[in-house]
Parts: sequence; C-alpha cells; structure tokens
Amino acid sequence: MSNDFLESLKAELGADVFAGDDIPVRFHNDWSGMTPVVPLALVRPRTTAQVSATVRLCNQFRVPVTPQGGLTGLAGGGRPIDGGVALSLDRMNAIEEVDPVMATMTVQAGVPLGVAQQAAEQAGLFLGLDLGARDSCVIGGNLSTNAGGNRVIRFGMAREHVLGLEVVLPDGTIVTSLNKMLKNNAGYDLKQLFVGSEGTLGVITRAVLRLQAKPADLASAFCGCPDFPSMLELLQSARQRMGSALTSFEVMWPSFYDFMTGGLPDLRRALAEPHGIYVLIETGGRDAAENRALLEQVLSDALEAGWVSDAVLPNSEREARDLWAVRESVSEYGKLMGPMTAFDVGVPTSAAGDLVAEIEAAVSQRWPDAIGLSYGHIGDSNLHFVCNIPSAGAQQPHKEITELVFGLVAREGGTISAEHGIGLLKMPYLKLSRSPEELALMATIKRALDPNNILNTGKVLSL
Repeated sequence: MSNDFLESLKAELGADVFAGDDIPVRFHNDWSGMTPVVPLALVRPRTTAQVSATVRLCNQFRVPVTPQGGLTGLAGGGRPIDGGVALSLDRMNAIEEVDPVMATMTVQAGVPLGVAQQAAEQAGLFLGLDLGARDSCVIGGNLSTNAGGNRVIRFGMAREHVLGLEVVLPDGTIVTSLNKMLKNNAGYDLKQLFVGSEGTLGVITRAVLRLQAKPADLASAFCGCPDFPSMLELLQSARQRMGSALTSFEVMWPSFYDFMTGGLPDLRRALAEPHGIYVLIETGGRDAAENRALLEQVLSDALEAGWVSDAVLPNSEREARDLWAVRESVSEYGKLMGPMTAFDVGVPTSAAGDLVAEIEAAVSQRWPDAIGLSYGHIGDSNLHFVCNIPSAGAQQPHKEITELVFGLVAREGGTISAEHGIGLLKMPYLKLSRSPEELALMATIKRALDPNNILNTGKVLSL
C-alpha cells in the first residue's frame, strides 16, 4: 500500500515529494530533542491546492501526516511519524498583502515571524507577536501552537493577532475565511478552533494578522531586585503607572542569569553585584522622551522604595540588544550543557517565587549535580525551567524530572503548558491541567473533524 500511496502522491505533486535519502535531515525532528524519525515521505507544497491534495491522499490511504513549520517547537509536535508524511509549509512563504488602512497583513503559513515583523515595520505598523526564535519560527507554527513570547503582557497570545485563516481539513476540504474586520460575529468564530490545536484539526495555510500602531520608541531597563516579593511590587507599580506602554516584563532567577553570563563570554553582565532576582522591562510609547522619562521615574521610585537595588538603562539600540541577549541566550544551551528536560508552565504569579525555590531545591536534593535554570515571562504568569543532570549523560531521567515538576505545578493549580503546546512529550500529563469533561469534549471535536485520525496522529490527545 505504501508504494501505491507514494506513486499517487508523486503523480499529484511531482517534484515536491521526497522519499528515503532525499529527505533532508532537518525534517526528521523539531527542537524537542527526541529521537529523529525518517518519514515515509516529505511533501513541500507551494500552494494551498497542493496541501489539500496531500492531505486528501493521506486520508484516502490512511497515512498519518505531520504538519511542519519552522520546527522550533519543544514538545515534539513537529516530529514526524514512522510510516507517515511530513508536510512542510516552508515553501509557502509569501507576504501577500499589507493593508495600512485596515492595519492587517495577509501571509502564507511559512512566512518567518521576523520577516513579518520587518514587513509591518516597513509599512509604518507593528506586529506585537515576538519570540526569541523569530528568525526561525513561522506564522503557521506560531498560530497552530498559540505561541506566546516576550510581549504577551501587552499584546496577548498568538490568537490575539489573527483575524482570519485559511485551513485545510483532514479530508482535503479548503476552508477560506480571510476576514480582515475586528468586528465579525457572524456565527461561530471558527479560526479559534484551529489556533492552538497544533495541526490536529486542520493545516493552517494562510492567515490575516492584526497589526498595531508602531511605537515611536521602545525603551528597556535591566533591574536587580532583592527578592521575589520586591519584584512583584515592581510589577504592580509598572502595570499601574505604565498601563498599555508596558510591553515586556521578563524575569531571570540567579540560577539562569549567573550560569548563562558565566558560560557565554559574549554576554555582558549588566549589573556588577549579585541580586536576588533580575528583571528586564520594556516599554513602548508614542513619544520617545516621555516614554523614557516614565520608565526612569518608575525605576527611581522603585529604588527609593527598596524594590529595586540597582538598574541600568541602555543609551543606544546596541546596548539594549546586549541586555536582551541575556534573556534570549536560551538558544545557546547546547554550548553549555548536555541533554535537557525543559518546562514551559503557567502558575499564578504570586506563587512562582516559592515554586521555583521548591523545584530547584527538590531537583538538587534528588540529583546533587543537577543544573537547573529558572526564568520566565512572569508578567503573564509563564515560568520556564530547564534541567540537566551531568552525571546521567545521554540517559537523562526525563520522566522522573517531569513528574516532579508537573506534580508541583499541578498542586498550585497551574498548567503544564503555557505557550509551547502539548505535542507528544506532554500528552501523558494533559490530565493534570484539563478535566475529564474537557478532555472528552476535545476528543469529540477531533473525531468529528478527523475520523480517520490522520492529522498529527498521536499528538495532544491519545485516541
């Protein structure tokens, strides 16, 4: 049957189908670090019609198909299946329109986020979605996983940036709803069914993104706070006084900050003295002078109140990039440590300080040589933790670490996934964050749209 399927696929799509040794290695896996898989075939379509043909044939022959974007996911959602098809949207990378009147951008799914950001800027507008992997991740993947990133506190998750979608359903049906209006309550908001569904309900092929007015200025500051409660006071003050001008509030515990700045010589340590916790604040305003003055005043008052021990404001764009380089150095983990167990969890902000202390202490007690690093978008209750046990080598105790961390997160009423999705790695633990009734409803929707279970089979839900 596989031969018949491949022949049908090649007859339909020709040179855009690859098999065996012709499949480039980069399509064998995503950034999850799982064992790579060589799929039965790789399809790199150039049009929505070709996506439809691929999915239709996969459904006809009951062949699993894994949609792939920039492959920057950390949960295994883009990892192909043995005997299945990898469907890469990388060649569908055109920006079709930027509408300055409607403040929208229509893009194909394979457009890199950074390219979309640049196109918005060239039009005098601003795309509020921003991730550290902006030059590698793509819009289709951002939407299918409902990505978060650095500016969620101001602009919201990926679903807040999409007005319309074009989606290919599991039977090959093309649903085009490229709405550009902010207000459109004509029936069900179908796009939200596919945003965050990780390619299990449909393949996103095109999207209409909502753009914002371009800030005249983005000002940053790097702060050292005595402890977590002081940082919370700073967060509350920044929210109250800056309002919508507050675009980012990134937090780094000493475990992360000291390890990364100590291990990567290109990273500049902005503050000479050690502090209990570090904060990177970004504000965006319509007037550069007023924006910076407000940031300076908030920090001055925080210093006087004792919530901030020291702070640095960059005097140039390059200095600002140096400050952000520390927070975005997560892509350099491979240079400093071996295989990792990485976490993207959500917890009530007020509980994050004690939770980090408990997680780091528990991991160190269980594995004395453990390297555990904590950081996150605390302004929107998102916490990241990565762990490596050097003595374990390639055989990291992923399951034991995961059960420890997820158990503590669940106890606090948190979520096992804040912005990276469920994919394959988190699927066994989804019940910690969703009720039986919610899981049953998800399964009902999946079966209704994909009765043959061909789309991203084995991801998110165990069916």
